Amino acid sequence: MPKTLPPARFDARPHMYRLEAGRRLWRVHHKTVEPTRFTTRLADENIGGGRFDATARDPYSFYYAGLEAGTVLNEVLLRDVIPNAKGTRVIRRRDVRDRRISVVHPTTELNLVSLLTGPALAAVRQDTWLTQATEDDYHATRRWASWIRRAAPDADGLVWPSKREGTEPSLMLFGDRCADSLVVGSSSIVNLDDAVGAVWINALLTPYQAWIAPPRPSLCSAPGV
Repeated sequence: MPKTLPPARFDARPHMYRLEAGRRLWRVHHKTVEPTRFTTRLADENIGGGRFDATARDPYSFYYAGLEAGTVLNEVLLRDVIPNAKGTRVIRRRDVRDRRISVVHPTTELNLVSLLTGPALAAVRQDTWLTQATEDDYHATRRWASWIRRAAPDADGLVWPSKREGTEPSLMLFGDRCADSLVVGSSSIVNLDDAVGAVWINALLTPYQAWIAPPRPSLCSAPGV
């Protein structure tokens, strides 16, 4: 059904997913960006951008996260990584430079439109194309996200099966509806670009046949210097 324009007259009744207050959410972000900060940069309507980013057609700030650290690392670090001759996906050091992963918590219960099951997708007149489409179709999936927002004016965001993890949810929050609902967790902030971060990444992504080399030691830290 999928790569079509949203229906003009269909009265959608989306399935909802309750995200309880205090639930742990993981987010990868630049070190200079606050863990709870929503993205305000709008995507082009036709090229680039993310699956459900806002555009000038429907401008809102947005926030991608996951319920599990491994899911978020898969989505951010393995998106364009092709297995080598040994079948291992090697993450480039430049892809973790100045990045960290943090835990945040919603302070209130959030209601998300569920895109997790076939019936949930059918309720918004879609199927797995919406959550599994490649980047070439993101201009179209963004159009659907905007339509779903209008169909569910009380929804705080969307939740769907991670394309790259497969069994765990990814989610996106609408900033115009819940931007003040997140607080930083008291623990579990990991810099991804240092030696500890490399160990942490490898521990989580080894089951996915992915690996990153630790950073090279600084010359100024060498013995005798």
